Amino acid sequence: MATFLLIIVTMVWGSTFFLIKDLVATVPATDFLAVRFTIAAAVMALVFWRHLRALTRREVRVGVGLGAIYGVAQILQTIGLAHTDASVSGFITGSYVVLTPILAAVILRDRIPGRVWTAAFLAMAGIGVLSLRGFALGYGELLTLVAAAIYALHIIGLGRYASVHSAVGLATMQAIVIAVVCVVASVPGGITVPGTSGGWLSLLYMALISGAFCLWAQTWAQAHLTAARAAIVMALEPVFAALFAVLFGGESLTSRMLIGGSLVVSAMYLVELAPRRRPRASAAQDPPVEALHHEAP
Repeated sequence: MATFLLIIVTMVWGSTFFLIKDLVATVPATDFLAVRFTIAAAVMALVFWRHLRALTRREVRVGVGLGAIYGVAQILQTIGLAHTDASVSGFITGSYVVLTPILAAVILRDRIPGRVWTAAFLAMAGIGVLSLRGFALGYGELLTLVAAAIYALHIIGLGRYASVHSAVGLATMQAIVIAVVCVVASVPGGITVPGTSGGWLSLLYMALISGAFCLWAQTWAQAHLTAARAAIVMALEPVFAALFAVLFGGESLTSRMLIGGSLVVSAMYLVELAPRRRPRASAAQDPPVEALHHEAP
């Protein structure tokens, strides 16, 4: 179920790429994010206020930290998207697939199995085939690369601190903090909102489905999966982005899409069919649900 939910999340993310590209052409990136996550946070706080109040002080601190990280990554990625090609942005953002196990090994000293490293680089190769059509490291690319590294930190943090019983409240706290970060970033120039009904429909979809639902689903799913496994599953995002571009964006199905998509799916297949646990697996390698249940607030 956790893997299935993450696949749904990546499918939704992939469906929003062309919507975001259209919106940021008329609405500044920080303004779009501020309105989007303010709506998401308000709805989640209203629906899940009991879960929010049930969070311990420690869980609130975790939610604030993870929300701040995610908010900064969203801002950097969206601004970067306005200064680089969509295909290049997708490729660089997808580098969190490799950055996640690398940072987990460096920061947390996790023992990452060889199959996960193999799957990570296989997924990265697939994203490259799928998305990359020329590359130069400029302003937009640099911002996107920093965003990818921050996304990797967010994935690691969720994998380490998310638990089943706190997932809903933790997701809600993150949404609130993300909204605050984006509003603070957009206030100096004033907040611009979409001027058309189509723009508002797109924004509401990204606020409620891509924002509120996906934030909850990712938090809950990562209570059951290691960070490295989750990152590889989420590498499906550019595959779905290409699929929606063919179905609704008028693009043609190409051999690059087929080869790249097959590599990414193969990477996920590799980590999902491999043994879930090893006799000497560390606590950092396995989802920390049980450990969190026994920790003092």
